[in-house]
This record gives sequence, C-alpha cells and structure tokens, in this order.
Amino acid sequence: MGTSTDRAGGSGGAWTPLKHAATSVMHAAGSGQHSPTALRRVLARHVPVLGGAAGAVAGARAGRAGAQRLGAVLAGIGGGGLGAALTGQGLGDLVGADRLTVLDALAGYVAGDGADLDGQAARDAMFDVLAELYPDADSWADLDAVRLNSDGVREMMELFLANYVYNRIPVIAERLARLDDPVKAQRAEEDLQQMVRSFVQLRLPDDALQIDWAGPQGRAVIDDTLSAVYEALSALED
Repeated sequence: MGTSTDRAGGSGGAWTPLKHAATSVMHAAGSGQHSPTALRRVLARHVPVLGGAAGAVAGARAGRAGAQRLGAVLAGIGGGGLGAALTGQGLGDLVGADRLTVLDALAGYVAGDGADLDGQAARDAMFDVLAELYPDADSWADLDAVRLNSDGVREMMELFLANYVYNRIPVIAERLARLDDPVKAQRAEEDLQQMVRSFVQLRLPDDALQIDWAGPQGRAVIDDTLSAVYEALSALED
C-alpha cells in the first residue's frame, strides 16, 4: 500500500477547514470510532486547496501522464504478457530481468522518480498497482505469466487513479501519524481510500484492451474520470 503524500504548508483560507476536518478524523480514529461524516469532510475540503475541481484536474499532471502510460502497459499485458508489453513501450531490455529490476523500472516509466508531491502521489499509486498485479511473483517467468482481460485492465486503472487521488490529499497523513496506535491509523486510511475508490469508475467507450491509452482517446477517458471524481468529492459535505 502506498503512503499518502502530505503537504505541511498552507494556512488560512481553504487550509483551515481542511485541517479541522483532518483533526476530527484523527480524533475519531484514535477513539476507535468510524465517522463517515468526518471522512466526507476531509475529502470535500481538500478539493479547494487543490484549486477546486477544475484546478485539481488541471494540476494532475503526473497522474494523467502516469495513467496513460499504465493503460498502454496493461493493454500490452492483456495482449501478450509483460514481455510483449515492455517491448511495445520501448523497454525490451527489461525482458528476462529479475523481479525487483523490472518492477522498479516499470514504476519509473509510469510515474517518474517522484521528484515532487504530485509525482510521488503517482509513484506510490503505481507501487500499489504492482503489488496487486504481481503479489506472488518471484521470477521473470512469474511476471510474464500474468494476463489481463478487459475487466482486469479496468480494475487496475481504477486502483491507480483512486490511490493517486487519495495520495494527493494534504494534511491527513501528518494527522494520522500522530496516533499512537498504527492499526487505528491504518484503519482510518483504508476507510478514506475505500470512500475515494467508490467514486472512481472509468467511463470506457470500448473494450479496455482496445483503447489507445497513450493517445487522445486514453487522455479523454482519464480526464473525464478525474473530473467526475473531483466534482463528486467537492460536493460530499453538501
């Protein structure tokens, strides 16, 4: 599971209600309570900090680019396995390499080196996808044996986008880190992640294996999904 990217800066304006909401989530988690209201407030109040729904989508550069690259890789895996997918993306030198080398290179290809906050959010989300896609792989043969159908591509894309959106939420990671009980902190984080995931549904015009993820078609699917998610999150407190 990736780690939520935290932003410590910011005061006044939209930051104040967000910090209050994050503190409420922390207190609820610390007392062992499940507070959907507090969770919704954090999700709703972080959107203005990102510039509103439109600003949040416009600023999702690493997530958008990463999702397009990931979609192309996943479609390649569906068509002929990881070897074919890597070759199709110009990464044929990785074919046959050890597990850690391949997965680290894939994370870098999709999400970059995580040099800024947005990039780190995408990189963490990509590692979540790899953990889900290859939970038991120990060798190149294990990696290349995995295949995906259209539903599998959709599921992995939705996981990436949902965790990317979650990882962009400011403040909450810092607040949950204050809890003495890591189990309670993890439970609160999982509750928030699950709530975000419930809003991420790809609007696919065709079979996910046939979409040109790297082109305008893929970008449109991703932008439409992010727009719908941020509009829904911003309205949660209403």
